[in-house]
Formats: sequence, C-alpha cells, structure tokens
Amino acid sequence: MSISEQLEKTIADLIDAERGILAADESTGTITKRFQAIGVESTEENRRWYRSMLLSTPDVGKYISGVIFYEETLGQSDDQGNSLPKLAASKGIIAGIKVDKGTGSLCGAPGDMITYGLDGLGERLQRYKAQGARFAKWREVYPITDRNPTALGLSANAEMLARYAAVCQSEGIVPIVEPEVLIDGDHDMDRAAQVNEQVWHAVFRALHQHQVKLEYMILKPSMVTPGKAAAKASPEQVAEMTLRILRRTVPAAVPSINFLSGGQSPEEASANLNALNQLKGNAPWNLSFSYGRALQETAMKAWSGDPQNREQAQREFSKRARLNSLAQRGAYSADQE
Repeated sequence: MSISEQLEKTIADLIDAERGILAADESTGTITKRFQAIGVESTEENRRWYRSMLLSTPDVGKYISGVIFYEETLGQSDDQGNSLPKLAASKGIIAGIKVDKGTGSLCGAPGDMITYGLDGLGERLQRYKAQGARFAKWREVYPITDRNPTALGLSANAEMLARYAAVCQSEGIVPIVEPEVLIDGDHDMDRAAQVNEQVWHAVFRALHQHQVKLEYMILKPSMVTPGKAAAKASPEQVAEMTLRILRRTVPAAVPSINFLSGGQSPEEASANLNALNQLKGNAPWNLSFSYGRALQETAMKAWSGDPQNREQAQREFSKRARLNSLAQRGAYSADQE
C-alpha cells in the first residue's frame, strides 16, 4: 500500500458522522495530578489498568473511532496480554500517538510558548507505526494576554505544527494538528475570536508552505470561548463565533475538525459541540470531538482506583461517549444527562 493509500485509509477509518476521538495521551505528570485528585497512586500498573479498562468498555467502538496514546501506553497490554493498540483495534478503534515532548518558553517572545520534539521524529514515527499507531498528535499552546500571542509566537508555533505534519505524512501517518488557545484569563469572546483567527490563519499558511496535504490531516482546535475568569457564553454564542472564524480560516479540503474540550466541563463540552452541529448548515467539515477529561472525568471518579468499580466506571465512560456522539449529530439535550 502506498503512502497516499495508507493516509486515505486512515482518514476513512477515523472520520464518520457518529464517532470521535478519545484523547488518552496524558503525560505521566498530568495523569498523576488527576489520579491524586481521586486518591489513586500514579503507578505504571494503575495507569495501564485504567486505560485498558476504558478500552474494554463493551460498546466503546460505537462512539469512538480513534484513541490517542501516550508513549508508555502504546507499549502496554491488558490483563489477557493483548497490546492496547490491538485491544483498541478489536473494538474498531484506531491507535494514535502523542509525539510532542512538551512546551517551554519561546525566546524573544515573552509570555509565548513553543513545543519541543521534532528531533528524530521520523525515526520515532517508524517505531510507533510498527507498534500499531496510524495517526499522531502534536499540540502547540497559545496564552492570551494583552500582548500575547506575539507575531513571533504565531509564526514559530505554526512552523512547528507544519513541520510535524509534513514529517507525519511522509511516513504514512495522519497528523492531528492541535493549536490550543488557552482559556486562562478574563478575556471576552471578541478577544478570543481575534486570537483564534490569527492562530488558524498562521497555521494554514504554514501548512501550505510545507506542502501538507489537507485532505489527510485533522484539525484539533479550541472552541471560541471567553476566558475562564470572564462571564460564560451560551452554547449558541460559542457555536456562532467558532463557525464564523472557522469559515474565515480553515479550507474546505480539511475533512474533519475534532475539537478539544479545553477546560470545559463534560456537560459544557457536549452542549457546545451540539450547538456547533445544529448551526453548521452547509459547512464543509465533519465537526466532531477529541476530548480527554470531558470524556474521562466521570469514569475516573467512579473507578477511584478500585477494580470492583470497573463496570460502573465503564458505564460512565460509555454514557459520555454516547452523549458526545449525539452532540456530533446535533441530537444532544441536557435532559439526557
């Protein structure tokens, strides 16, 4: 199978009208914090058991088409000895891999960040592919302040995303391009819209320069929301503003936009995605989800480190996956919670 055929098949398997992507790619530091919040020690065994529990949920493949793993998880197995990518595949779920190496300050642009991990990326992708990964994810973050993101921050982060995406496609791996505009702060909807427009425009200009084939990528952006210290916007306001900026910046060739939840509660993430799909009209993209905490939060609390809570935790996970599947079709309502 040629590189183009591999990319085309992965896109076809990942994207449909009813399923989204589970982001189970929390770094060890991030999942340690989440485990601590429920009183669970973050050992490798607990992390393995928890993630295999999610993937073992009986009907998970009805609502989830892909799962993003952390490097540790890609090499782990369930209690029966099946690798987690094979366990996912048995449910009709494609394995993906987070490939960036975290963020640091961007020199010359105080307040802006940059993501590391391009060195040796091609060789790592070959190894991940041999372990079962068919797509990858790279995240750049954009704080909003009165001066951020700067022009340098916009261009440097876009360049990193484009270089990553080009390397992925050269290896037959579909790239998820994630420019996350952070919700920290008290900025209003207009400021959030302004920054997201600048970010998405810079990203697609860089993708074009690096000859990334837009048909073989997925965009994972933030929804346009006010800062978490500002007054909340309604789902209809979020949907209207997000779609307005997407139409200005994202080419129709992009097959799917899988939003991150970005600090929203599980209920907010479902309601906002639902409003987007109810309002999208003839928008050319599939509008779906690639949620982490918004899919896992209630399941993690139900589990709380006790194997006897497995079935309850799986029911919670299945419920949130099902509700977001409904939201992807514009058929979610709060009374389904």
